[in-house]
Amino acid sequence: MSILETTILQEADSVVNGDRQDDYGAPEDNLANIAQGWNGYLSAVSSRPLDGRDVGNMMAILKAIRDANRPKRDNLVDGAGYFECADRCEIKR
Repeated sequence: MSILETTILQEADSVVNGDRQDDYGAPEDNLANIAQGWNGYLSAVSSRPLDGRDVGNMMAILKAIRDANRPKRDNLVDGAGYFECADRCEIKR
């Protein structure tokens, strides 16, 4: 069956229960760890509304948590990219 013959749900199931689970652990554990990291960040900025820089920072936290489970260069590159995006939001502001 080619990728075009699979449904979006079938493809997502394959990703969630395949390589991603191997890389990042069980989704429920990975998401709980990300929530913990984001809660810490949100606690630090709770006195103001979120902005684009915050989203970039939080996405970098997500990549750091994923990297903690299974170090991969891709996580570091993505994390650096999210920090660059956060910086662009700050410059535009």
